[in-house]
Order: sequence, then C-alpha cells, then structure tokens
Amino acid sequence: MTDSPKKRAYFLLAILSVIWGSSFILMKRGIEVYTPYQVGALRIFVSALALFPFIARSFGKIEKSKWKYLAGTGLFGNAIPAILFPLAETNISSAVAGMVNALTPIFTLIAGMLFFGMKSGRNRITGLVVGLVGALLLIFGRTGGEVQGNPVYVWYIVLATGCYALSVNILRSFLSTTGSVHNTGFALFIVGIPMGIFLFSTDFIHRTQTVDGAGFSLMCIVLLGLLSTALSTVLFNQLIKISGALVASSVTYLIPIVATIWGLFDHETLSYWHLAGLGGILGGVYLINKKN
Repeated sequence: MTDSPKKRAYFLLAILSVIWGSSFILMKRGIEVYTPYQVGALRIFVSALALFPFIARSFGKIEKSKWKYLAGTGLFGNAIPAILFPLAETNISSAVAGMVNALTPIFTLIAGMLFFGMKSGRNRITGLVVGLVGALLLIFGRTGGEVQGNPVYVWYIVLATGCYALSVNILRSFLSTTGSVHNTGFALFIVGIPMGIFLFSTDFIHRTQTVDGAGFSLMCIVLLGLLSTALSTVLFNQLIKISGALVASSVTYLIPIVATIWGLFDHETLSYWHLAGLGGILGGVYLINKKN
C-alpha cells in the first residue's frame, strides 16, 4: 500500500474498531428498557431499512440459487446473534461480551474444517487449542472470588460466534461473487421483515411511550442498527479492498479493547482471569492467521 491508501486503511480500521467495540455497551443500554428480543428485532429492522435503498433496484439481478444462502447469512450472521448478545448481557458485563466475541475467527476455522473443506495446519490446530483454553478462562473467570455474573449466559455469546462462523463460511463459499453491500442488504431484508412484524406485535410502542429513559435506550438501539450493522458493512468492505483481508482481520484484536474500555468506564469489574482468557483467545487467533 502507498502512504495515502495506508492512512485510509488505518483510519477505517480505527473507525470499525470503535463502532463494533461500542456495540456491546449500546446493547446494555438497550436492555435497560426493552427486552433482549425487542433489542435484537429493532436492530435488524433498522439496519434492513437503512440498506434497502441500496438494493431496491437489484432484486432481479440475484440468481435464484443464491437466495437460500442469503437467507442463511441473514439468519446466522444477523438475526440469531442480534438476539443472543442482549440475552447474554442480561447476566454478564458488556466488556466480557466483547471479549468472548473474539472467538469468531476460531469458530470460523472449526466450521470451515468440518463443513466447508478448509485445510488445517500446525499453527491453526495450535491456535484452536490456545484460543479455546482462553475461552474457558474467560467463561469461568472470577472477580473477587465470585463468578462474574452467571457464566451460563456466556454460552449465548459462544453460540452467537458459532453462528457468525457459519455465516462467514457461507459467504466465502457461495456468495463471493456478490457484492458485500448486496449480500448484507438482501440478507437483512429477508430477516428484517419478520423481525419488524415481531417487534410491533410486542409491547415495544407501550414501553417507548411509558418507561423512563426509553428515548435514550431507543437511540442506542437505532445507532446499533445504523452503525454496527449497516454502515460497518460498507466500511469493512472498503477496508478489505484497500488493504486486504489480513489488515482487515486486525479489527478482531481491537474490538475487545474498545469494549473493555467502555465496560471500565461503566464501572464494570474485570479480573486477571478475564484478561488471561482474552490473551489466550487473541493468541489463538494470531496463530490461526499465521502461515504454517
């Protein structure tokens, strides 16, 4: 990269790290008023509306064989995780949620090897072991002799990262010829409609009108949909074009740092076990991305 594209790449990397790293504290603010299901549904519905203008004239350009894969990425890459993360944050801190989210590349490799023909190697296998040990330290990390929240709820995030892994492999294997904005826009359109119908079938409007602090919580969830789901897709696609996948994957290391800073700012407590677990996960991700 020349100096100008390099500066642009680092700028995009910083912006994406802040956006995605801040998503966990935004979800935490959202569930102060709304249910986790409402938070997830509104996030997806808002992001689907935001990207619809970019795909409105392209419905006829999508091959019929691609729709099932778009539905798969919409379900596994957006709808299910959008519910699982706020569910988890009802019992664990936003900082820990951001840390466990770093498991995504590890589960992407596992899913790739099991179902999509991805090759393994010495560094990748070592990275898997190191990363999974780090995850166990994170999940059962203790603060002042007590478990941080209810560790059972951490498994919701583990499941969400598994869903992300399936989505990434579907995109890589079956949707590589479709543009990133179209992939995300159509995937969100498919799941956004039922999410919107579900949202307005709940007491969402009543909570918005009657619960103190609803305006702020609503704003946080809307920002979550517009920034963390819609805008970030466009920026990440641009980052890959400028710098390649290797530099773009660096965002994995920065997201937990931003999430942790927000958590500490919000008076969340972390232990050395959590930091050791995060180190294990990021070390595993580094080995997985390293050439054998």
